[in-house]
Formats: sequence, C-alpha cells, structure tokens
Amino acid sequence: MMRHRDHYAGALIAAIGAFAVVEGRSYGVGSLTAMGSGFFPVALGVGMVVLGIAMAVVPQSAPTGHANLHKVSAPDWRAAAAIAAGVVLFIALANSAGLAPAIFGCVFASALGTRTTTVKEAALLSLGVTVFGVLLFRYGLQVPFPILAGVIY
Repeated sequence: MMRHRDHYAGALIAAIGAFAVVEGRSYGVGSLTAMGSGFFPVALGVGMVVLGIAMAVVPQSAPTGHANLHKVSAPDWRAAAAIAAGVVLFIALANSAGLAPAIFGCVFASALGTRTTTVKEAALLSLGVTVFGVLLFRYGLQVPFPILAGVIY
C-alpha cells in the first residue's frame, strides 16, 4: 500500500472533486457575471479532479523500502492554537466591531503561530491584509458589512 499511496491519494482527491461537481451542478452554476450557488463548488471540484489526476499520474515519492520513511514529529500546537484563535477572533469581532477589526484580529493572531514572526511583522501583515480585505469585500464585491461597527459603514 505504501508503494502506491500517491496514486491512492490522487484518486481520492479526484473522487471527492467529482462528487463536488455532481452535487454543485444540482444547485445551479450560473455564469461568471451571475454566479449561482453551485458555481464555487463546481469550480473547486473541477480543480480537485485535475490536481487529483495529476497526483495519481505523476507520483512524487519514490517507491523504496523502509529506509526512506521519515519519523513523524509531534504536531506544532502553537500554530494550531494561533489559527484557531484567529478564527474565534474573526467570529467574535465581525458583528460587534466590524469587518476591519475582525480581519486584523484574525490575521494578527494567526500570524503569531510561527515562532519566527515578531509582533511588529504580524501587525504590519495584519494591516496590509485588512486594507486589502476591506477594499476587496466592501468596495470591490460590495458586501454589505460595516467596516467599523457604528462608525463607518
């Protein structure tokens, strides 16, 4: 089984993608200018099918004996906790404080998940992503969400 794990993984990803395409089409795909609710699942499913086939056809790992098996290290709990905290912060801040604080808090907490990121770097990254996110979602996509709750809509 270990010799063909890339083939199995690729086939599984392609199968999940095919399922997403079939299910997404039942919701109505629409077009690029008037996307239906099934557009994103179908697009994502097609991408998964393509990548799954590529994984199955062109395996990356060499089928060798036990000599090349690497030991699995312990999971990085700091990163997992930081990402979870970022999601919780976004949920907590989105309705009460607005889009900008929610994006900033989410990115800032998540960026601190790596041991090499300083607070200054996390703050600068958060500021840049917040500006981009507000411009994209509020002004580009015109999502009706307050930028700063009670201050800027």
